[in-house]
Amino acid sequence: MNETLRIERRTDRVTAVLDRPEKRNAIDQRTIDALHGLCAELEAEPRTLILTGAGGDFAAGADIAQLRARRADDAHRAINASAFIRIAELPMPVIAALDGYALGGGAELAYAADIRIATPALRIGNPETSLGIMAAAGATWRLPEIVGAGRAAELLLTGRILRAEEARDWGLVSALHPAEHLLDAAHALADRIAGNDPLATRHTKLALRAPRSEHPDIEKTLQAELFENPEKERRMTAFLERKEAR
Repeated sequence: MNETLRIERRTDRVTAVLDRPEKRNAIDQRTIDALHGLCAELEAEPRTLILTGAGGDFAAGADIAQLRARRADDAHRAINASAFIRIAELPMPVIAALDGYALGGGAELAYAADIRIATPALRIGNPETSLGIMAAAGATWRLPEIVGAGRAAELLLTGRILRAEEARDWGLVSALHPAEHLLDAAHALADRIAGNDPLATRHTKLALRAPRSEHPDIEKTLQAELFENPEKERRMTAFLERKEAR
């Protein structure tokens, strides 16, 4: 068991808790290794993933002591970026439940999720340039997709940290919940996802993540497969029967 990532497994979902509260859950190499292991599990057995942090923070960034020691070869290895890409490309949805600090690499991990919710205590942003580096684990291309090019440029070039209400207003998080209800809200989202057809959910995520150049062809291909899936017939028949019974 890797103590930096605490995992709870259910039939239809996995909850992974970043668990270095004494370091505000700073993402170190052990955490990255654990995330790769979790991705391998969820690639083989797709389930919704809920990501959150222990001790009132999501992740206050990458581990600076380890980051300071990295050199050019480490940058080319894309240590954090490779794990976050794998998180983003998981077959089923990823929900990030954010509290407290989500900074630097912690913010970039959150950007890799499909859905982000938070508490009013959230502080999120990318102060990397103040440390002599850049946000290189997805922020420069994921953040413009989420909040738009202008706002992403402002955040990344100034290093400004957003408070929760502004993050919600910008669409960086979709909802705010009291800290004591944050995980319940994440599980409520997972419950709604679990009630839908898993293949339709997976195909919808594929289409959402596809580059613009692949649309509308990708929808035609994925929908064609769903139209031939017996689950479509079953669910639509049940819907019509419920409607007739009213």
